[in-house]
Amino acid sequence: MADDRGRVAYVVGTFDTKGAELRYAAELVAAAGVPVRTVDVSTGEPASGRADVTPADVAAFHPDGPAAVFTGDRGTAVSAMAVAFERFLTARDDLAGVLGLGGSGGTALIAPALRALPVGVPKLVVSTVAAGDVGAYVGVSDLTMMHSVTDVAGLNRISRQVLGNAAHALAGMVARPVPPAEDRPAVALTMFGVTTPCVTAVAERLAAGHDTLVFHAVGTGGRAMEALVGDGLVDAVLDITTTEICDLVAGGVFSAGPGRLDVFARTGVPYVGSCGALDMVNFGARDTVPDRYADRLFYEHNAQVTLMRTSPDECREIARFIAAKLNACDGPVRFLLPEGGVSALDAPDQPFWDPQADRVLFETLEAEVRQTADRRLVRSPHHVNDPEFAAALVAAFQEVSR
Repeated sequence: MADDRGRVAYVVGTFDTKGAELRYAAELVAAAGVPVRTVDVSTGEPASGRADVTPADVAAFHPDGPAAVFTGDRGTAVSAMAVAFERFLTARDDLAGVLGLGGSGGTALIAPALRALPVGVPKLVVSTVAAGDVGAYVGVSDLTMMHSVTDVAGLNRISRQVLGNAAHALAGMVARPVPPAEDRPAVALTMFGVTTPCVTAVAERLAAGHDTLVFHAVGTGGRAMEALVGDGLVDAVLDITTTEICDLVAGGVFSAGPGRLDVFARTGVPYVGSCGALDMVNFGARDTVPDRYADRLFYEHNAQVTLMRTSPDECREIARFIAAKLNACDGPVRFLLPEGGVSALDAPDQPFWDPQADRVLFETLEAEVRQTADRRLVRSPHHVNDPEFAAALVAAFQEVSR
């Protein structure tokens, strides 16, 4: 039963193999005063009485119906149940939060649905795989992963403690929701260490009238920013640091994927971009750099991050990528070109200073971008980290956000 605000905590898993653990967690959530609904996403023979929501109930949400889920083949059944569960969960109008339990298969089944929930909805998975690389499960969401320590295979002195902590964490998040967000417009900014002075100056200028959200441009940062734009949670964007495109073009480790910038064409959200950190491709430790780049210019940012200066040819390809994406935008767009250098390393007497590469970048952008009254390139004689360039970005932002 929901409380007077219609808020229910969902406890989800495969009750055919983890029923005792799921019921234990649900009982603790309920004991904390939070209404609970249990959901069984088992893919074996459907059975009644194990949970409030049966596998058949969930499978009915598959676009091809329950038969697409209960195939008798575990691999296809789990994949299909994941599709059905995402559609089921995102259709709830009483959802206060979700706790999922699982091994590798259960986590893979449950996580996509939780990723599809809006940022801020409490979402937690206790999993055997949570001590490793959880990027594939979390994506760019605010999903919390808790390591089960022991397998999720029975109740014992360890699993009771871990599952109890998870249940109480969910109950606390549901019972004590974060106060509503302020009503200032939300503005997203992208930053790298080598563009920090610029982003800090812009954020300070906007802080009085805007809620500034800064994203680290390391692949996940760009994807997270654009996911929020797509969800309607961001009113405008200052994409000062577009460096993730370098890693896409040259095979670095911080790519945000080929869909970078697409959301602005879909949404028309006011967009101001710049060439921030388009002088570098990111790799791991020096010995991880591909052999084909052996003769290139490198800068060791730290023991785990090696930067490679983008070549004129790469700058041309980067510019063409950006131009194609900007040309698809019908909303207001400004893209600024800092002629004095695009990062802290791209300046006179700095290791990545390369006026020829920058010139190719700027000239290709000017040749490829179809400029209109709403879509404009703006050359600036200043360095990306100069106060004057920050001022130019703010002026462009004021133009597009009127």
